[in-house]
Amino acid sequence: QVQLVESGGGWVQAGGSLRLSCAASGTIFRINAMGWYRQAPGKQRELVAGITSDGVTNYVDSVKGRFTISRDNAENTVDLQMNSLKPEDTAVYYCSVEVRASRYGSEGRYWGQGTQVTVSS
Repeated sequence: QVQLVESGGGWVQAGGSLRLSCAASGTIFRINAMGWYRQAPGKQRELVAGITSDGVTNYVDSVKGRFTISRDNAENTVDLQMNSLKPEDTAVYYCSVEVRASRYGSEGRYWGQGTQVTVSS
């Protein structure tokens, strides 16, 4: 089993910054893709930013140039630096990782509990 613990959410005024962090622990041989998703009320969950084990990143268009995803493979952590926040960034943010528990085992996806980000205008 893998546990994900998120931190860093909160309230901020428009134009401000927040940094989200997610730490994975448990039975981990290798973590492949890591990412941050968000879900606003009445909307579907969407991928905000992803990063591969090689450090290749991708972002949803609405956050490009404002958000930066990074990971520490030694610590099994993934962070999301969010700058120039807008009210439309308000959502519950979820960390997600793809984990291989053993060398020849299958891959599983795990989710964090979610952390609220609220941006006021």
